[in-house]
Amino acid sequence: MLIIGLAGGIASGKSFVAACFEQLGAALIDADQVGHEVLDQPEVRLLLVSRWGADIVKDDKVDRRRLAEIVFRSDGDEQQLVELEEITHPRIRQRIESRIETLCVSGRVPAVILDAPVMFRAGWDDICNQVVFVDVPLQLRKQRAGSRGWDQGELERRESRQVAVEEKKKRSTCVVDNSGSQRQTREQVEQLWRKWELPHE
Repeated sequence: MLIIGLAGGIASGKSFVAACFEQLGAALIDADQVGHEVLDQPEVRLLLVSRWGADIVKDDKVDRRRLAEIVFRSDGDEQQLVELEEITHPRIRQRIESRIETLCVSGRVPAVILDAPVMFRAGWDDICNQVVFVDVPLQLRKQRAGSRGWDQGELERRESRQVAVEEKKKRSTCVVDNSGSQRQTREQVEQLWRKWELPHE
């Protein structure tokens, strides 16, 4: 079973590329979703509250928006993000590896897509056989981020806390250009699928 990581800048369309792979028969592991599950664990909530206070909890759950406001502050202090990652990243990785093992044992899928925005920062690329970089120019990504309601600086603030986009591209094993039409992107994904000699459903 091939394990394919997805990397790219914010608002590059990794979710669409992941969906293209799913249509070909791959299973998706969304690291953000796994992260949400980890934040819902009582032991993690207690650790976070002991560090950042009860204000980060709303309706008995960690308020991810409030937590993000704290750790992605614009004052350049990265220590709080590092502390959050020290709590969450090992637990997220454990869950990812457990799901990969379950899928592998099942023998039902030829490939797994790991969509993880912090792929390289967290060191999860070492789980993957291939890493696909989803390439989109910065200006187009800013437009897409704007459609999410982000202000002009939000994308750059968040990316400043990740591995640089060019470094992600350099450390990936292949590239999909997602700046054109959806059909063009889908064709590139299909080419990779054939190159890796994966079976169609």
